[in-house]
Amino acid sequence: MTIGVGGSNAAQELKRLSNMTADIRPISEAEYRTRIEKAVSLMQAEGINAVYLNAGTNLYYFTGTRWGVSERMVGAILSDQGELQYIAPHFEIDTLNGYMLIEGKVNGWHEHESPYALFGEVLAEMGITEGVIGLDESCAFFISDGVARAHPQHTYVNAKAVTAGCRSCKSPSELALLQRAKDMTLEVHKSAARILREGISTGEVTAFIDEAHHAVGAAGGSYFCIVLFGEDTAYPHGVKNPKPLEANEVVLIDTGCQLEGYNSDITRTYVFGDPDKRQREIWDYEKASQAEAFVAAQLGQPCGAVDDAARNFLVDKGFGPGYQSPGLVHRTGHGIGLDIHEWPYLVSSDKTPLEVGMCFSNEPMISIPGEFGVRLEDHFYMTEDGPRWFTEPSYSIDDPFGLEA
Repeated sequence: MTIGVGGSNAAQELKRLSNMTADIRPISEAEYRTRIEKAVSLMQAEGINAVYLNAGTNLYYFTGTRWGVSERMVGAILSDQGELQYIAPHFEIDTLNGYMLIEGKVNGWHEHESPYALFGEVLAEMGITEGVIGLDESCAFFISDGVARAHPQHTYVNAKAVTAGCRSCKSPSELALLQRAKDMTLEVHKSAARILREGISTGEVTAFIDEAHHAVGAAGGSYFCIVLFGEDTAYPHGVKNPKPLEANEVVLIDTGCQLEGYNSDITRTYVFGDPDKRQREIWDYEKASQAEAFVAAQLGQPCGAVDDAARNFLVDKGFGPGYQSPGLVHRTGHGIGLDIHEWPYLVSSDKTPLEVGMCFSNEPMISIPGEFGVRLEDHFYMTEDGPRWFTEPSYSIDDPFGLEA
């Protein structure tokens, strides 16, 4: 029997887990202001007169203001001189003030009025009557279309040069939050493996993982959860009707949580029972391809080189070629931070040079439809000395969590 898999139950495991967030420090107001300063510098370098930050992770990153996306325009305009003003429905102003960390004037629009007209009025108040306006790349089309139609005198561009330019390289405070979130999820993985038994449903495991994330201090529980058994593991994001667990089947669990908005995202694959020769061979290939990707992640190298390294290894073992099945059908990894998937990406077409502070998943999954799949996902961040793991990769198929290593 695989070490650390089975032999316990949900009650015992929840009792074992404890809150891991008591010493966590949120991002400081000073750091938010430093982020704004960097954004202003990038705007001036790019010739962008103002950037619109839509509700969601970009607004939160630069202002500390948490606000969900909806059908109503809520966001902030940051000028290339560092002035910050908010736009929100008039009836939400008092609520928004309660969430605001970096203060700025709040401009309200009533339900019968146009927020897009107001957008231009705010720009004019900032002294921007014409120029280049960067729009948050995540804002909905109805917002970008609305402001462009209302104010055609401006040139509208993707604000990614500013948003990604600031967010792609994480600060020590961000790295600490990411580290703890991943530590929390890894403990949840260990407990989830222990509750497995023949006949257990994916729904029961998913519910336990959510409760376990709460137990280790994730206020929102699981941010997401994928649990798959047997042949279903060949499909990276699951199937419509997942099967219950049988003896000697492959188990794939991919889950994560959020801590102060920062994400964890870890996948473990192992066998419930005794691995056979085929399962062992594919698992070992997966671990080796993950290691190849890690070694290839060197400062100054393009992100795509990391994907190439993992993929080329698997092609040499008879998979692919390229992104074909059976083999590595998706990119090797993604950036991670306030968004669980964010720029840059470890995909062959991404030429972004690796820099200190960049954070990535490393998950070159082997998918074999009709049999099973193996995905081992850990994250690393770039240091001046090269890549460093947030979490150590799975030890072996017989002892995936290294409990007896």
